Amino acid sequence: MTTLKEQLHEDLTAAIKARDELRSSTIRLTLSAVTSEEVAGDEKRELSDDEVQRVIAREAKKRREAAEAFDKAGRTEQAVRERAEGELLATYLPKQLSDEELAAIVAAAVAESGASGPQAMGAVMKLVKPKVEGLAEGGRVAAAVKAALV
Repeated sequence: MTTLKEQLHEDLTAAIKARDELRSSTIRLTLSAVTSEEVAGDEKRELSDDEVQRVIAREAKKRREAAEAFDKAGRTEQAVRERAEGELLATYLPKQLSDEELAAIVAAAVAESGASGPQAMGAVMKLVKPKVEGLAEGGRVAAAVKAALV
């Protein structure tokens, strides 16, 4: 079985051969971010698939935020490209939880902790976070917990 980093390298080679500029540039930037993460710190190390997934998720989030910024600035062409890059990166990530699935996990955590009111948000987040790691963005999780505690 190939690692996620190897898969990215193979996909980059295929994209270059197919002359797919969007795909090749997006994967290049992502591999660059992975390499930067590997050499950060005191010594170089090889990232695990989970760590590579976190880097890809961070890059995808950057694309979504950039698309929103371009939309606000009236630069729709760049926003469309950023969204396309984000969607391409999403193919390397696990399927995200739907709002209903996330709400069910949060409701179970609220019931388990017996929490009520916004001051208990930290306790509920502590229970929810390990269950949704990599499956839902932190902002979405926080919003769902906040809604459940109001």
